[in-house]
Amino acid sequence: METNIYSNPLAERYSSKEMLENFSPDKKFSTWRKLWVALAEAEKELGLNITDEQIEEMKANIYNIDYELAAKKEAEFRHDVMAHVHTFGAQAPKAMPIIHLGATSAYVGDNTDLIQIKDGLDIIKTKLVNVISEMSKFAMANKDLPTLGFTHFQAAQLTTVGKRATLWLQSLLLDLEELEFRENTLRFRGVKGTTGTQASFQELFNGDFEKVKELDRRITEKMGFDKRFLVTGQTYDRKVDSEVMNLLVNIAQSAHKFTNDLRLLQHLKEIEEPFEKSQIGSSAMAYKRNPMRSERISSLAKFVIALQQSTAMTASTQWFERTLDDSANKRLSLPQAFLAVDAILIIWKNVLDGLVVYPKMIEKRIMAELPFMSTEYIIMECVKNGGDRQELHERIRVHSMEAGKNVKVEGKDNDLIDRIINDKYFNLDKDRLLEILDPKNFIGFAPEQTEEFVNIEVKPILEKYSNRLGMKATLKV
Repeated sequence: METNIYSNPLAERYSSKEMLENFSPDKKFSTWRKLWVALAEAEKELGLNITDEQIEEMKANIYNIDYELAAKKEAEFRHDVMAHVHTFGAQAPKAMPIIHLGATSAYVGDNTDLIQIKDGLDIIKTKLVNVISEMSKFAMANKDLPTLGFTHFQAAQLTTVGKRATLWLQSLLLDLEELEFRENTLRFRGVKGTTGTQASFQELFNGDFEKVKELDRRITEKMGFDKRFLVTGQTYDRKVDSEVMNLLVNIAQSAHKFTNDLRLLQHLKEIEEPFEKSQIGSSAMAYKRNPMRSERISSLAKFVIALQQSTAMTASTQWFERTLDDSANKRLSLPQAFLAVDAILIIWKNVLDGLVVYPKMIEKRIMAELPFMSTEYIIMECVKNGGDRQELHERIRVHSMEAGKNVKVEGKDNDLIDRIINDKYFNLDKDRLLEILDPKNFIGFAPEQTEEFVNIEVKPILEKYSNRLGMKATLKV
């Protein structure tokens, strides 16, 4: 590692080896060579004067990339594609006359970008379904555990820990649904020429449009795509990059929402992310258990969300058949978004593997608020026993005001229940009152909703992708 030059933290600290390899120089330039091989093969199949010997020579050198020579050639030509054409030709001299025949730079550049997007989405999908799997286990394990619900971060009706987890799950399912749509509609650029008219291929194939279309179709198939653009300019529509970025941003949004909730819950001491035996929360405050993993997710998520503007602006400001002001932006924005979302999902899975729930703390917070929430139930029970509803309501109102004062002004516990028990008018014994106050009486259909959601929405996904489950999520740092 060179310590005197900048290194990208996404590579050094966060992203997986497989995603780094997907956007590596080796993947990029070997894919260029595979595209040149596919072009030569298809052109030969359709009658051009290209030999098997030339194709075999190209195939033998797909991974034999002389980066030093390529750098020298690029410095000379100021053109990366032509630098690599000459570098490839130096290693496959018999094929040199037909390498890149009829193609423009976007043939290798754009098609490689689309291949990397396709493979990157597949990597993301595996990690996404593993997070979904772990989250669904957490939801089912805690579907019956009552917890205080919050609206505006103010105490509201009860829910359950598992039902709350289904809200996080629902966002993930929407993300997976969009990811599958992007995969299913991703199109290959194919061979279109300098302005998308295929004029160079018209010349090569003596004006035979059917052969040129077949060339396009065959190369698309050879490179693993079942759909291709029928029309392009020099480049594929940059809206594709923006759409893919939107998907990555949506995953980042889901992750950030989860970490917001988890960090608030950790502050409340109800649920905590994993904290290792020798982990240090603060260099000054030795007692602290900071939510480092959740904060890392939210930090990376903000970075991804901010990248959305890059691809949106690029797509909206392309001129006519193409302009090169997308080039530097494309090299930075989409690969880094993929790397960051890859890291987010690794950390998220790691968090879910070790989430700690504190039922007693959850119960304590419930019982501090439940007496106020249960007053209507208490009134109804007392009316059954012969009480006057209006008188009961007034007495509870007065007792509630005094109990609230105790809590907020005096800093004491909520004593509303004791006040009601000691008020003879209510004619309610303590055991019956405690039955009414069982938190499970206040969670509605949260357990049933959780179970139904997991069984109907989540399980089919996990069955569909069962061969992708079992991912280990270890942090680099």
